[in-house]
Amino acid sequence: MTVTNSIAVVNSLRPASVADQVFEYLYQQILSVKLPPGSKLSEVEVSKQMGVSRQPVREAFFRLSQMGFVLVRPQRATIVMPISEKKVSQSMVIRKALETEAVHCATAVQLKASALALLDDLLVQQQRAIDADNYPLFFQLDDQFHQSLCEVANVNYIWTLIEQQTVQMARVRFLSLSFGAQISLNEHRQVFDAISSGNNTLAIESMREHLSHLHIDMPRLRAAHPAYFTD
Repeated sequence: MTVTNSIAVVNSLRPASVADQVFEYLYQQILSVKLPPGSKLSEVEVSKQMGVSRQPVREAFFRLSQMGFVLVRPQRATIVMPISEKKVSQSMVIRKALETEAVHCATAVQLKASALALLDDLLVQQQRAIDADNYPLFFQLDDQFHQSLCEVANVNYIWTLIEQQTVQMARVRFLSLSFGAQISLNEHRQVFDAISSGNNTLAIESMREHLSHLHIDMPRLRAAHPAYFTD
């Protein structure tokens, strides 16, 4: 399967910027499973369809391979990798450890009203995205909520580590949104309420429960999409 969409060509961008644009486009296609596991990508075809040279496409393929999203095979088509259930489980353990610490820090610093208002507004936006069945937007706002939580707790580096270590969770999280977005938002609200009240123990337990939810979703997702998973 090859990319069927296209993006506007911006010839004035530096090569690195073009590579970033190609990477972001392909990343979103893989994340949303518009390019499902097993899809074949041709460097030549992608460069033609996106109106760019082969070099930025090659760079994008390399970055995606470093993330474990594609397998680059010299002289053969690049393959979108299946979802490793083992790696997803490992990512959940890592994220749980990191984000429970972020929640602990958030309650310890007693967040200002402006910080709480920021988090609350993100929850309102998430509900609007759900009401509009806009799951890509909800996914973005979900990440923004967790990132903002780290930022207002003054532990930005935790979110950087989360992004680096839990990328394999991304497709599973996206697949689960069709039936789990409202549940996820409700759990976000529980975390927020606990932080707002200064209840450190409840905030940590709420975040731990929230981040454990994918364990419940995995069997359902694997049953619905058996070809997407390995392990």
